[in-house]
Amino acid sequence: MSETLASLRSLMASHSPPLDALVVPSEDYHQSEYVSARDKRREFVSGFTGSAGLALITKKDARLWTDGRYFLQATQELSAEWTLMRMGEDPGVDAWMADVRLLYISNLPVEAAIGIDPWCVSVDTALRWQRAFAKKQQKLVQTETNLVDEVWKSRPPAEINPVVVHPIEFTGCSVAEKLKHLREKLKNEKTRGIIITTLDEVAWLYNIRGTDVSYCPVVHAFAIITSSSAFLYVDKKKVSAEANHYMEENGIDVRDYADVSSDVVLLASDQLDSTSEVKGTVAKVTKTDTAMGNGTDEAGGNNNDRIWVDPGSCCYALYSNLNSEKVHMQQSPLALAKALKNPVELDGLKKAHIRDGAAVVQYLAWLDKQMQVSYGAPGYFLEGQSANKKKDLGTLKLTEITVSDKLEGFRASKEHFRGLSFPTISSVGPNASIIHYSPHAETCAELNPDNIYLFDSGAQYLDGTTDITRTVHFGNPSTHEKACYTAVLKGHIALGNACFPNGTNGHALDILARIPLWKDGLDYRHGTGHGIGSYLNVHEGPHLISFRPHARNVPLQASMTVTDEPGYYEDGNFGIRLENVLIVKEADTKFNFGDKGYLSFEHITWAPYQTKMIDLTRLDPEEISWLNTYHGRCRDILAPYLDEYEMAWLKKATEPIGV
Repeated sequence: MSETLASLRSLMASHSPPLDALVVPSEDYHQSEYVSARDKRREFVSGFTGSAGLALITKKDARLWTDGRYFLQATQELSAEWTLMRMGEDPGVDAWMADVRLLYISNLPVEAAIGIDPWCVSVDTALRWQRAFAKKQQKLVQTETNLVDEVWKSRPPAEINPVVVHPIEFTGCSVAEKLKHLREKLKNEKTRGIIITTLDEVAWLYNIRGTDVSYCPVVHAFAIITSSSAFLYVDKKKVSAEANHYMEENGIDVRDYADVSSDVVLLASDQLDSTSEVKGTVAKVTKTDTAMGNGTDEAGGNNNDRIWVDPGSCCYALYSNLNSEKVHMQQSPLALAKALKNPVELDGLKKAHIRDGAAVVQYLAWLDKQMQVSYGAPGYFLEGQSANKKKDLGTLKLTEITVSDKLEGFRASKEHFRGLSFPTISSVGPNASIIHYSPHAETCAELNPDNIYLFDSGAQYLDGTTDITRTVHFGNPSTHEKACYTAVLKGHIALGNACFPNGTNGHALDILARIPLWKDGLDYRHGTGHGIGSYLNVHEGPHLISFRPHARNVPLQASMTVTDEPGYYEDGNFGIRLENVLIVKEADTKFNFGDKGYLSFEHITWAPYQTKMIDLTRLDPEEISWLNTYHGRCRDILAPYLDEYEMAWLKKATEPIGV
């Protein structure tokens, strides 16, 4: 790590102008949360493997900012050369660099030059930093090359993975219909084109999938849509003859990935035209149809001359090629359109979660038996001290990784399985207190019947993406562990049972999951819910349920998906989290105050909660009734997918409880 920092500082010193600081974000050219191996630049320079964070390297200092999910993990992974900056507690990166009150802690001087790769920083972030740095006459310098790439001698090569057409039987909506709705949005906002940079939006719009990013079925690609043309910017070696024919049939002009920059320049001057002969007429729109083709409205005025850019996802490099006075800065309309699932997508998600729930039950039944036979544990249902008669397991030793591999095996046997939706969080005891823990073969823990075991996992199926968390104990949980588990469960139930008026956002609902924990003086440092893709990213916006202010931006709407995942974590001891995926639906209420209409949630995740971990005296009758009803549905829904032993196990795991 020292050698890497020294090499970067040497490049910073020789840069023109010399750089006082270099920002290394987590994101790639598309502002992705999960990135390919060759785009993990921040991980390479810092050693921190979490999915969120930002590194800042100065002449004498190296700092890493990350959020509450990763505080403990970062302290364990960062070397002594790095200082951890806790987001929400320490000054943000822009404040640290620009605040004159911080001069005494050796932050940046007046008129400092701060280097960024403009392809890896969003418009929003770049403009915010520019405003902050102006306080000290500091300047943001766009480097012509990525300096990290220059010192990363073992950087993985780019992979050539095929573009795959996602069938209409799973998408439920054609490309022609999606383009039609998008162009209506462009017209309504008086814009003549839009730049789409987010990978899952490109994949969703064109009904394509790929394997360019692990766990996310997306393709490294950009898209530009105008009133009469549609472009896909991708490495053409990834496009087979079949896929190319599909593009032609849908009026999509396929161009080289690197051409997007020069084409944005053409777009800015209204000179970007499709040069290929597209066969599909359904996706093409004439200027007469839209009255937008030349940037004029029906009255002949020049009101439609703006380009739509999502400032939160478009990279600063592309934005810099536009006339800022003719840019419409607003969240991409595809973000909401993608989040509002159509009936085919909803049906697919429900079916995927049923198969996934069966895999989780098969896993729990298998693991319960293994813990009893191999470790002398009381097991999933009984309490008491373990016999401490661990067998000589040899290569069959149960570790965080070997058991998660078994879970993946159960999922892989299910119809439409295409892989995991994120690296499985399989965590024992103290490791479970690391919110986004990632086990490694060399250092992972062995399962222990005397410790809590938390697993957060999901899969990609052709008809849907899944995400589920359960926390279990195969020994004798303490009174404190039971109390914490029960508080988390109460919050989980409260949020899942919420009924609320249209227009309510996730920020307003977040408190429901925390109140039972707050009553005991407990809390957790992560959000409570995120959207789920339809065979796309496991984390999907634009909505979320969270204490963070941006959760106020988008209200929840019927046909959205969202997770319900409160938790509690004690550093060095244990962690607890429970997670189901919910669908937002219209609620059937007795009244309709203000004619707003009301919404509620429908659970689509099916797997039991461990009743051994519940302090029944802390549950009220309504919560017990809900739990018994949910468990009853688990039995009925999963029965067709389980063998005799697994079904017997599930019946026992879902027996009705009472005080």
